[in-house]
Amino acid sequence: MMPLGMANVGDVNIIKKINGRDEVRQHLAELGFVVGTEVTVVSELGGNLILHVKESRIALDKTMAMRIMV
Repeated sequence: MMPLGMANVGDVNIIKKINGRDEVRQHLAELGFVVGTEVTVVSELGGNLILHVKESRIALDKTMAMRIMV
């Protein structure tokens, strides 16, 4: 397991665990980041990651991405 923030561009990963407070996990779940979901790193731009999850593209800052374990 590693943080999503360390995944390479183009990698397809499966979310295994989400760390953080309840509010943080809830917020990420509302965006589509739930355990068992496939997430792809589309690109990295200025410390933010562009991610493809559940037919959506979402920008997430690296500190948030480090809480998502893949």
